[in-house]
Amino acid sequence: MTSIDQVPNCVFKTRVRDTSIEGPNPYRWEDLSTEKLFADRKVVVFSLPGAFTPTCSSNHLPRYDELYEAFKAQGVDEIVCVSVNDAFVMFQWGRQVGNKNIFLLPDGNGEFTRKMGMLVDKSNLGFGMRSWRYAMVVTDMQLEKIFVEPDFSDNCPTDPFTVSDADTVLAYLKGSESSGVSEPREFEG
Repeated sequence: MTSIDQVPNCVFKTRVRDTSIEGPNPYRWEDLSTEKLFADRKVVVFSLPGAFTPTCSSNHLPRYDELYEAFKAQGVDEIVCVSVNDAFVMFQWGRQVGNKNIFLLPDGNGEFTRKMGMLVDKSNLGFGMRSWRYAMVVTDMQLEKIFVEPDFSDNCPTDPFTVSDADTVLAYLKGSESSGVSEPREFEG
């Protein structure tokens, strides 16, 4: 589990829409550094095991999206969802879930997750190496607060979801007590 106080340096392989590209798929690859993403900004990050999975799709991402304006009112510049998935999967997952506001950041090689100390083996589910579920508030590259789910371990038989949820992180930013994890939305899969 992480014991760092600053986000690690790495480069994410992202896809961005580019209207100068003709044809039905106007996207190009673009490298995004942690410095560009986090320097001189307040960013809330939440990380999850995988796109299209039950808790991630029924609660984790949708609730952050629902509370986006409330986070902005607390001085948050951006909310970022990190997962050890590629850019194509993250894009399609966002469309499927109806994401409007959250920046879906692919950590396809798991480099950021590994450097955060949050890479775990989820081979018991057929996932391979994935991120442990956590959230953090980052101010100008510095970890202000991190919310790590309990039972951090390889091949954990459960998927704890008690402290990295949107309501808990928003309550922290407001200086209040969390009312707990919101009810999940419908999910099939």
